[in-house]
Amino acid sequence: ATGSRDSRFGTPLPESCRVGLVVRVDIEDRNFHWETKVNSGAEYHFAANTRPVSVRPCPAGQQAVFDGFAFTPTADRRLTVHVTEGEYHHAAEWSRDIPHPVESTRGMEGAGDAYSPGWFEIPLASGTGSTVVVSASPVPLSPERIAGFVRERGDSVPLPAAADDVFTLALHRAATAFVVRRDDSRTVIAGYPWFLDWGRDSLIAARGLIAAGMLGEVRGLLVTFGRFEEEGTLPNSIHGENASNRETSDAPLWYGVVAEEMAAADPGGAEAVYGLSTGDARGRTVRDVLRSIACGYLAGPGNGIAVDHASGMVWSPPHFTWMDTNHPAGTPREGYPVEIQVLWIRLLRQLDRLKADPWDGRGESWGDLARRTEKSFLQYFWLEERGWFSDCLHAEKGHPARMSPPDDALRSNALLAVALDLVTGEKARRTVEASARYLLIPGALRSLAPLPVTPPLPVWHHGLLLNNPDRPYWGRYEGDEDTRRKPAYHNGTAWVWTFPAFCEALVKAHGGTPAAVAAARAYLGSVDRLMSTGCLGQLPEIVDADAPHVARGCDAQAWSVTEVLRVWKWLRSMPG
Repeated sequence: ATGSRDSRFGTPLPESCRVGLVVRVDIEDRNFHWETKVNSGAEYHFAANTRPVSVRPCPAGQQAVFDGFAFTPTADRRLTVHVTEGEYHHAAEWSRDIPHPVESTRGMEGAGDAYSPGWFEIPLASGTGSTVVVSASPVPLSPERIAGFVRERGDSVPLPAAADDVFTLALHRAATAFVVRRDDSRTVIAGYPWFLDWGRDSLIAARGLIAAGMLGEVRGLLVTFGRFEEEGTLPNSIHGENASNRETSDAPLWYGVVAEEMAAADPGGAEAVYGLSTGDARGRTVRDVLRSIACGYLAGPGNGIAVDHASGMVWSPPHFTWMDTNHPAGTPREGYPVEIQVLWIRLLRQLDRLKADPWDGRGESWGDLARRTEKSFLQYFWLEERGWFSDCLHAEKGHPARMSPPDDALRSNALLAVALDLVTGEKARRTVEASARYLLIPGALRSLAPLPVTPPLPVWHHGLLLNNPDRPYWGRYEGDEDTRRKPAYHNGTAWVWTFPAFCEALVKAHGGTPAAVAAARAYLGSVDRLMSTGCLGQLPEIVDADAPHVARGCDAQAWSVTEVLRVWKWLRSMPG
């Protein structure tokens, strides 16, 4: 500091003084559901696997100075921490009883310990600086790569060709964090820190990746999930090569939406997508997989999904949609869920345009089946007295749709009928208006309106009733997982990923007028507050439905980011 003044006493500081920073880094090595505690085993684990390192080359004739440490508990796991300017002193200590307030709200242990191998002495002479580099890379990072991560201001970085505003750039950056390698293809991590690649999450996220120009990555997703398709089913989650969990009625249908949107975006034309080989033993293409999904639904795949052939609509087991809490079943939607019908009709329309061969068991064309199913949808789901679409026709398997009672629960799912171009006009406008009144909060959309519902929606756990079945809305996502968070998860808790669909539906319901576009932009821009808190530069999975709307769940969620990016770019392309 030069010519500075000590603010405490108003006296001048020397013309030149030594300024430095001491930094300690605490580390843990655990599962995200565990806590680190000081004990002899932990002492040995950290001390035996941590060593000081020199990353910078040592000039000839000079003694090497340690500038960091490496923690290598196994051959395939390596953590390196170093400074670009400064010195590292290897002197271990523990930090005890570090508060974990977020874990505490989840009913988990609220404190833990952490190990610090040593401390960094960083000189900060006038006009200089130093970077603390934390890397899990198995190979040392080059100075050029490190420099690429250093950003003084977000708007000082050149925008990619696909971005023309700072918000778009931030969303682009956030989206890249979720695309990872799976063998010779790509997949999407659903959320950090807990989720791997989930079928529906990855495929919903793929729509935003298309908007971001990550077409190669989306081709990889179509190949990966197409390879795993069997008799109309896709994996709900993939663990290595284990894709046995197929408890999802929406993931295969989202695959169809991604293929359709990718075909429209690919510079090689639609055939470059539909003719894409999945590389499976049967030599199938994406087009083959799409037809196999539809035929599997009509035949009745082994996972329990069924089609009511009289109405053409799809019956789903209770926890097979994205509202999938189970043990206890927090959102009982056994029957005909609204968004499943919308996605199903979209797939049927797509197969009709592709002129795919009809299902072997029926002579009806895909187009005729789509029109018949759409007629049933409008007849059975629309609630004229309410002004929105029923969320679900509740029924046991084998019960026809025409005899299944519709609930009057207002959920975000109904908006997909508008956002995915199945419903227009007055029904679309009334659905959007009801959602704006009862579901909308800053940056997210409630999963259930705070209104009474008919029929009642009880949540049971070991014989204990957890909620008020007539008013199942739950405003805060906190406490014990099974008895408090699961009943709240889809019964009020606001989701970021559904919020862009509201903005999209708002514009479409009002015919794309400039006023509607401007309103949608203003609404969607409210997610910016979520990117500047919590996990900086990312969007969370969920937000409390009640004020002050605290962010909850995964700190960084793929479909939250990608859906905001997709709709934001769409809105930016429209006049208004």
